[in-house]
Amino acid sequence: MKKLLLGNAAVARGAYEAGVGVVASYPGTPSTEITEEIVKFDEIFAEWSPNEKVAGEVAIGASIAGARAMSCMKHVGLNVMADPVFTVSYTGVNGGLVFCVADDPGMHSSQNEQDSRHYAAASKIMMLEPADSSECKEFTKMAFTLSEKFDTPVFIRLSTRVSHSQSMVELCEPEDVKLKPYEKNIGKFVMMPANAVRRHVVVEDRIKALTEFAETTELNKIEENGSKIGVVSAGIAYMYAKEALGDAVDYLKLGMVYPMPVKKILDFAKKYDKVYVVEELDPVIENHLKSLGINCIGKDVFTLLGEYTPAMIKSAILGESAPECAEISEAIPVRPPVMCAGCPHRGTFYVLKKLGLVVSGDIGCYTLGAVAPLQSVDTTICMGASVSAAHGMAKARGAEFNKKLVSVIGDSTFMHSGITGLIDIVYNKGNNTVIILDNSITGMTGHQDNPTTGKTIRGEDTKQVDLLKLCQAVGIDHVVVADPFDVKNFEKVVKQEVNRNEPSVIIATRPCALLKGVKYTGHCTISDKCKNCKMCMRLGCPAITVKDGHVIIDATQCNGCGLCINVCPFGAIEKEE
Repeated sequence: MKKLLLGNAAVARGAYEAGVGVVASYPGTPSTEITEEIVKFDEIFAEWSPNEKVAGEVAIGASIAGARAMSCMKHVGLNVMADPVFTVSYTGVNGGLVFCVADDPGMHSSQNEQDSRHYAAASKIMMLEPADSSECKEFTKMAFTLSEKFDTPVFIRLSTRVSHSQSMVELCEPEDVKLKPYEKNIGKFVMMPANAVRRHVVVEDRIKALTEFAETTELNKIEENGSKIGVVSAGIAYMYAKEALGDAVDYLKLGMVYPMPVKKILDFAKKYDKVYVVEELDPVIENHLKSLGINCIGKDVFTLLGEYTPAMIKSAILGESAPECAEISEAIPVRPPVMCAGCPHRGTFYVLKKLGLVVSGDIGCYTLGAVAPLQSVDTTICMGASVSAAHGMAKARGAEFNKKLVSVIGDSTFMHSGITGLIDIVYNKGNNTVIILDNSITGMTGHQDNPTTGKTIRGEDTKQVDLLKLCQAVGIDHVVVADPFDVKNFEKVVKQEVNRNEPSVIIATRPCALLKGVKYTGHCTISDKCKNCKMCMRLGCPAITVKDGHVIIDATQCNGCGLCINVCPFGAIEKEE
């Protein structure tokens, strides 16, 4: 049977058909749906881990115990997982072990455009790169087989367009994969220096074997069309090239992007007057060709930045112009990103902006606190950095800076990597105020549960982390729970906490307005008491706009959260049920 599947769903299907037993991940766009699709298969244990490092270690443990295991993440999540990944390259596997990493060229939902192929080379782990949903499924199945054959973890590299586009996939029955026997093997799995030295030899021998495998595997295939131009490509860039160039060129499609073949590439390249390398982001394939002495054309005509388009490729290789997309005659209105109507974070940032505080920000929906008109957030670096970076800022500028400095971090992000930063503040005698934005869910990636929600990935009841007790347990004596929509009280609490001479935590508690259990009703309207002071406009609520010089509230967008009622100084905003 065939079915139209997202690339991410196809990876999940491939893992299911390969008999995967354990999947552990942390949500991160564009990889999130892989694990969400895995949950549909009851025979697979799946979890949202607190962060990617933990997820990777869970998968590694499952592999050592004899199960086929997988962990999925976005490219920056691989940074968090890097420590165990580099070591499991040395230990090898027992059950097949696959790491799915989704890169984000164009930074649709990310803070950088890193190229995860560098991780494959640095850790000396095989990497496969599918180009469509069908390959996503087949490559994933093959990855588990290759993992066990070569005693290695295997990377599957996706990108936003592969993860989130759909194509037909042939569905098959799952393999009957039994747990491999578990045997104690200190020399293989205990990475103390004496053992690691010997395992490094195994890794280098494995790379030689994989390079030989790359010469003959069907993962790397040549398509001949009788052209004098050859194109070497992989993944979504290959699909763009095919769309742009059709049969006008010959192709070497690399499905295995690390290690790459040598003889196969040399034999391909010598047939052509010109050889082009089409790859998004860094010149990984191009540099490999050049190291073989091949005079290829790559980043001298293609950009290092963002995503490619068929029009770009057609222009660079064939010299033919083509429209980037269908032209629309009507003007398209600008639609900047904005926090949703009713977003619980809006009250927090309104107060922080009003008080003129320096805000050390973090990764999540609340990063939009940097956008006009709130413009509260001063820094955003990576998951958990709001807490640690603020500690460094305070230590650099002295005690008085603490009086105008706060960190903001979501509940899921705090679980991910904020706790250690808070411990650092306490241990090293910091004096910072940390605001945990507790919206009762992992918001930005689409409402996944986390250790603070009391639900597992399957919606089962579990122990719920108590943020108040946790903060007290690490040494914070002053922890205040406050509703950010109670603007007057929240402002009072923030003023009080930033002026303390010891570290403190404010837990800003209000659930995400989009949660099914949140039942705001009615909508807000502006009465004739309005003085047109436009104080409500400072909230940046998408439902509040100005028309003909007067403030209006769009009833179709307003969900009746009532925050604007709390900030209007003249009582001019009322709620209609």
